[in-house]
Amino acid sequence: MELVVFYIVASLSVIGALLMVTRKNPLAGALSLVLCLVSLAIVFAMLHAEFVFILQILLYAGAIMVLMIFTIMLLNLSPKELKEPPVGKIKGLFIVAVSIIGLIGFIRVLRFLPEGTEFVGPSFGNIEKVGALLLSHYLYPFEIISVLLLVAVVGVVLLAKKVI
Repeated sequence: MELVVFYIVASLSVIGALLMVTRKNPLAGALSLVLCLVSLAIVFAMLHAEFVFILQILLYAGAIMVLMIFTIMLLNLSPKELKEPPVGKIKGLFIVAVSIIGLIGFIRVLRFLPEGTEFVGPSFGNIEKVGALLLSHYLYPFEIISVLLLVAVVGVVLLAKKVI
């Protein structure tokens, strides 16, 4: 049963990613990205990686996507700009051909994978292990990212203040 759920969720993730890059409407692309991110979060939940699952939902599918959607709404694009062009026959055939070639390559790669599956340990993705690593071994990169995000927020505030 778990394998069936995994295939369904993985398919939803791939479909969301494909829809994201093929939509001309940026709002439709952002919502497709939400589908992809939520599907990936479910995969992390199936791996018992609670911390990564929570981060994926709250941070990526929640906060960052809300910021992206607000930015898209602020662009105030006209309906003419959002209209998707019709897909031509040659472009459609090219997409189908590339998809078939990719599928054949994927099947060839799958033949060379080892038979046994390797299970992750019980501490994979849990909050204690990630927190201990983040605040011991990866303390300096964590602090550098914090300063970088602070500079980005201050820069956005300054740029927005000049406009208003």
